[in-house]
Amino acid sequence: MTARLIYIATQSLDGFIEDEQGRFDWSEPDEEEHRFINDLVRPVGLYLYGKRMYETMRGWESEYGSKESDPPVMRDFAKLWRAADKLVYSTTLEQVSTPRTRLERTFDVDAIREMKSRAGRDLTIGGPGLAAHAFRAGLVDEIHLFVAPFVLGRGKRSLPDDVRLKLGLIHERRFERTGIVHLHYRAA
Repeated sequence: MTARLIYIATQSLDGFIEDEQGRFDWSEPDEEEHRFINDLVRPVGLYLYGKRMYETMRGWESEYGSKESDPPVMRDFAKLWRAADKLVYSTTLEQVSTPRTRLERTFDVDAIREMKSRAGRDLTIGGPGLAAHAFRAGLVDEIHLFVAPFVLGRGKRSLPDDVRLKLGLIHERRFERTGIVHLHYRAA
């Protein structure tokens, strides 16, 4: 069985993952949503990241979820993140600073296809820049969008502008407290 390549993003209603200043504090999950995300990534064996997403996420190695005083949902996510392998694509990053992490200079479509065919667990791709390469190559199998009730006007788009995909809705869920809506699609 071929593993799935899954794109997961939280975006504003108008399709941005961050505002013009690079802030995404408006998208921080509450406990209910965080628990849902933990269950979503539980089957993931490999995270594919661009440089910026890796630099954002590497805090889960030792900063976030590592203290007994941290909420259980954060400790659970940190445990999941640390247990998975990470592959970082960057031409400028000199080295990676977390265990179970490899650095690659170029995004190789054939290598990703091979990884998917051999992997015993799913893969996720994080960051819209890197994900755009996978979307263009037809590698993305599923998309999980968490649509937040914010309009940012400008910023970094969550989905590439130059890709056309037919998607099938698998599941939807509304988080009452935050107003965030989760949309789960499969590439048709």
